[in-house]
Amino acid sequence: MAAPIRYPASTFDIFNVSFERFFDPAMHRIVVFDGALDAGVLREATMLLIGSNPYLGARFAEDGDLPVWEAIPEDAWAMAFSVVTGAGDGPLPRPPPPIDPRKGPQVLVRLYRRGDGDTLSVTCHHGFCDAGGLGIVTRQLLSIYRNLMKDPAYRPPRLDSYDRGMDQILDLYTEDERRQALRDEEPFIDRWGFPYASTGRGEPRIAYRRFPEERLAAVKAFGREHGATVNDILIGCFFLALRKVRGDPSDDGEPRSIMSSADLRRHHCMDAGDLPRNSSVSFQITLSPDEGAGLADIIGEVTAMMARKKERAPGLACILFYEGLLEGGMPAVEGFFDAIARGHAEEGLKNPVFSNLGIIDPDDLTGGEDLLPEIRDVQTLPCVCWPYGFLLVASTFRGRLTLMTGYEEGPYATETVERFLGCMDAYLPG
Repeated sequence: MAAPIRYPASTFDIFNVSFERFFDPAMHRIVVFDGALDAGVLREATMLLIGSNPYLGARFAEDGDLPVWEAIPEDAWAMAFSVVTGAGDGPLPRPPPPIDPRKGPQVLVRLYRRGDGDTLSVTCHHGFCDAGGLGIVTRQLLSIYRNLMKDPAYRPPRLDSYDRGMDQILDLYTEDERRQALRDEEPFIDRWGFPYASTGRGEPRIAYRRFPEERLAAVKAFGREHGATVNDILIGCFFLALRKVRGDPSDDGEPRSIMSSADLRRHHCMDAGDLPRNSSVSFQITLSPDEGAGLADIIGEVTAMMARKKERAPGLACILFYEGLLEGGMPAVEGFFDAIARGHAEEGLKNPVFSNLGIIDPDDLTGGEDLLPEIRDVQTLPCVCWPYGFLLVASTFRGRLTLMTGYEEGPYATETVERFLGCMDAYLPG
């Protein structure tokens, strides 16, 4: 029997799979159509998509010194596509089922047949790609679909294995600059957490707030007045809403931190091509506002802090830290995550996470053609968290801002999650 085809897993691949200990790393791009797709053509497009990318047709294999991406048999690709009927109309009440990177393939496509138009769900695991990569996979799937509608004999070009690592970022810096980046990086310290009712697992749920176009216009106007970006404003509101929903006087005037993320494709003009991969890094933001502080009181500090982080080689320290850990092999990685888990259990704290996914352009999915039904909405359902983690994502579609969180009901009370989103609404300008 021939040896299986294998490709190296990047350091970020390995760490993003390992984070499954603390949340479900499945991400779902949801596209809502005003009409029906051809299920047969969509199924063929899914199979062609998997066949075009060697990593999509692979599983995350851990039977060696370091994990690899290992090709799976072609007949196993069929599990990547399904049609769901009887799903009802309106927004999906809960996230689609998760994806197992150890089985493959690395994409799941579900077509929900609904009375008010089809809904397409494209699912990837964060071990395979970040949210930007999920957008690439969705765009490629619908591009193949459109080409098949024009020519049933269409076949996309097949990619060779491609670089999934961070060497091109590391190569931008000298050894001295790398050491300085590690010295300058703020140590990650869990200082608070989202209120929870109990620990353990529950039922996955989605909660969100969607704002009209005029609300985003008011946010931008506030930003112009204070020299802040929309992302700065959202970070400030996130911080204040967390403090409000916690209602803990010990938070006032004391350092409290949140985590956020940066897509290195944008910050470094990273040449990642149109290739799904992990290219995002995490960083910490720490503030110490006094009791009663509002958005106008803290936005200057947030803006200045974000400007400094953009200037100081964003992501470099995170890359170096992960690369350094992996030099000790998987025992070092497992020890790192064991230590995090012990800290969470002993202290009951985990800094909440905010991620701004940016503007979603429907033309990226349609290619400016009319071969798809009209797209009514596009959203990214975030990774689902249970205590002690909590994640809020923001995205913008056709001028409408959406704030969304995935959580497990039971450990997290839906009433508390909704109250938090109400606080976000209250702090957001307009």
